[in-house]
Amino acid sequence: MTYLVNGRSFDEEPAPGQCLRTFLRALGHFGVKKGCDAGDCGACTVWLDGAPVHSCITPAFRADGRAVTTVEGLGSPGDLHPAQRRFRDAPGFQCGFCTAGMIMTSATFTEEQKADLPRALKGNLCRCTGYRSIEDAVNGVASVRSAEPGKAVGTSVGAPAAEDVVTGRAEFTMDTRMEGMLHLKVLHSPHAHARIVSVDRSAALAVPGVHRVYTWEDVPRRRFTTAIHTDHLVDPDDTYILDDTVRFAGQRVAVVLADTVGAAEEGCRKLAVEYEVLPAVFDPEEAMADGAPQLHGSEDPFVRDSVHNLLLEIHSHIGDVDAGFAAADVIHEGTYFSPRVQHAHLETHGSIAWMEDGRLNVRTSSQSPSIAKVKLAYLFALRPDQLRVFCKRVGGGFGGKQEVISEDLVALAALDTGRPVCFEYTREEEFTTASPRHPMKLTVRLGAKADGTLTAFQVRNVSNTGAYGNHGGETLYAGSAAVMIYRCPNKKYDAFSVYTNTVPSGALRGYGMTQPAFAVECAMDELALALHLDPLELRRRNIVRPGDPLVAMHDGPDDVVFTEDGLGKCIDLVAGALSRTADQPSPGPGWLVGTGVASSLHETAPPTDHISEAWLTLGDDLVYELAVGTVEFGEGTSTAHVQIAANQLGTTPSRIRLVQSDTDRTGFDTGAFASAGLFVAGQAVLKAAGAVRDRVLEFAAAHTGVHLVMCSMDDEHVVCGDERVPLAELVALARSRGIRFTAARKAYGSPRSVTSNTQGFRIAVHRVTGEIRVLYSVHAADAGVVINPEQVRGQVDGGVAQGIGFALTENYQVGADGVMANPNLRNYRIPTYADVPRTDLLLVGSSDSVGPMRSKGMAECCINPVAPALANALRDATGVRYRELPLTPERIYSRLGESQSAPTGPRR
Repeated sequence: MTYLVNGRSFDEEPAPGQCLRTFLRALGHFGVKKGCDAGDCGACTVWLDGAPVHSCITPAFRADGRAVTTVEGLGSPGDLHPAQRRFRDAPGFQCGFCTAGMIMTSATFTEEQKADLPRALKGNLCRCTGYRSIEDAVNGVASVRSAEPGKAVGTSVGAPAAEDVVTGRAEFTMDTRMEGMLHLKVLHSPHAHARIVSVDRSAALAVPGVHRVYTWEDVPRRRFTTAIHTDHLVDPDDTYILDDTVRFAGQRVAVVLADTVGAAEEGCRKLAVEYEVLPAVFDPEEAMADGAPQLHGSEDPFVRDSVHNLLLEIHSHIGDVDAGFAAADVIHEGTYFSPRVQHAHLETHGSIAWMEDGRLNVRTSSQSPSIAKVKLAYLFALRPDQLRVFCKRVGGGFGGKQEVISEDLVALAALDTGRPVCFEYTREEEFTTASPRHPMKLTVRLGAKADGTLTAFQVRNVSNTGAYGNHGGETLYAGSAAVMIYRCPNKKYDAFSVYTNTVPSGALRGYGMTQPAFAVECAMDELALALHLDPLELRRRNIVRPGDPLVAMHDGPDDVVFTEDGLGKCIDLVAGALSRTADQPSPGPGWLVGTGVASSLHETAPPTDHISEAWLTLGDDLVYELAVGTVEFGEGTSTAHVQIAANQLGTTPSRIRLVQSDTDRTGFDTGAFASAGLFVAGQAVLKAAGAVRDRVLEFAAAHTGVHLVMCSMDDEHVVCGDERVPLAELVALARSRGIRFTAARKAYGSPRSVTSNTQGFRIAVHRVTGEIRVLYSVHAADAGVVINPEQVRGQVDGGVAQGIGFALTENYQVGADGVMANPNLRNYRIPTYADVPRTDLLLVGSSDSVGPMRSKGMAECCINPVAPALANALRDATGVRYRELPLTPERIYSRLGESQSAPTGPRR
């Protein structure tokens, strides 16, 4: 067969049944991505004779004799197609994994299609942007600006990798080929709880191309936790690479290594496993009851109470809640449930490992290569110098890649065989075996005086950590932030992290705060109703203010600095926006309209130790090389780091060359999570750049004889009094004396500050179908000094869109056997372009007391108030309180006829 791909002819014979996506990638066209292999996401879109098709569901033989165009053939850096230029300049991407498909689809749009983007973009999904910037890109709205020397901060400069992203040349984890690469696949348990009696591998090893089968008997018997934190002691070491007991449906049973993916999959099918099925428990309340099946035996040192399946329990109080409730005029009590949700980053988990010069190299999709390296060194008894872990561009994370769940298997196989090994998750494996958000059931009890003053605040949180405890304890502690937001002399927080025979829960944007925020912010609205107070006014009377202690579980000292009333300002901004738009028309007869608001506080770094190191060197070519370990996966830290460095050095971002996320080439970095990529790593960049600047100025002052205070950086010159000294002259002179302008600096996640966010919605609810339409969305944020306005806007857009998905459309359905029933994008339903409104972003205009350049991260905190604001708007529209997510039309319709009285507790 003959194929014409991007103008070049290939005589190739595809394998029987091979799709066009894998065929094109085998030819080296890595701009064609895999997001689903089911025709759902559009990341693999290419042109066939000029028409866009999803290559993952297009048989390769259909392209025989036809012209195939991939994003690489559309244009190249320096010679962009107009569609690529528009996506660069909008910018219409964050992580960039969906971008090639978006460009290939939208580049064919007619004016009629541009006028109907909900239909035209229905085949392309984005998890990062919230689609607003994609709409801008399609319509040619440019937001990227150039920065003057020393004035990068505050300017919407473009991402350093922008042109590579829009041309498909940016490398993601799997975008490489290696000679002799083996492929790894996993056999997953069909049972929620079972002991593996035996594994017969003979039929699997007889499959042509199969090289190895690994079971629990073939791997190091070392306990570890898949969770990534600097302090590994905050998570329980309750996991093995492979185990003889499986505790959830989907857990690894055996691993097959083969020449091809197909052979490895066939090998998995040929394995004969004998199981002893054990009793299982799926509900955390049932798991805590006497007599429940035990997941981890009493010999496990990391389980708080194995008889009751308790990983961790917290019991804390401030003041006397019983006295507080006795003094209350109104008491409200309600129980709220937030279910599992999946990250659904379009790049699935995956890693590649190989041996080189006696060292293990691991290329992976991770949020923390530094800590992945530490874990792999421990598991395989390697010295640090025997191991390199690095990332290319990562296709989305949202906390889902704050785990080591693919790296250990490729490392095992590469060390054993000496050959390169690749392991890439399928979309179904993402849903059934990767770590979703913790389901949490929270009971909130509030007491207040008639004027709205809180007298008692009590929360009981039951968190389902699943079969293993990765992140189970830390997310339980993090939830106390929802209690911290309001002043009250009497608080009580009881929380339980419980093992069940379900997929292990993990880190997700908001990290244990979205679920309690949903409960507390809904409860505050219900309390306001019982008090006959405006919900915003109730919040204003009780929110913490500067000078108040940030009290949640204890009243001891901590490292959080709280100096500005960002929260009060956020509430006022949203209230004003909702008031100004109050005359928006209803969609028509049969629709009920309501408004809702919710707020949150979010600490700017995690309470556990977070470390980052930055290295900066001025080269002979007058380009500054900035090396920092933080991974770029759409949160925008790469751009912010370059801007911070350029500001400090009095230059432009174009003169900063970024090296990142490689343990051989960068210093230690805890990881890009918990907004620390800006708050901590940004501080390290600031310090390193400042140190290099100071060294250059000191050298220039000595060279010119001008006092140091009269010297300043000016792009390619140093101004010393009235003299402009070329930087090239100073570099050459310094080099001749054996002097290099270089510095390394570390930063730590302490002290910390807080971000404030308030979300407002006006929605319409159809009284017959239960459908929700968002009529207006507004978000106010306390972002400190804004490094890059367009990136802040993009993070909020994406966070609000993801929060809308969690609240309305995403439904992680688990059957009675503990197995997910809808493990694909089509049925799980992350938001499409048609589902997401434009959100007005209102910035407080604050200045942080401890963040780099007085900035705060916005990638995470903006999601916390979204679900409760929607639930509060739904209550306002229908008069019915829904306390369980997601707010699907079926759930809404089933209760629309109910009438609810306003008081929710005794009024004295």
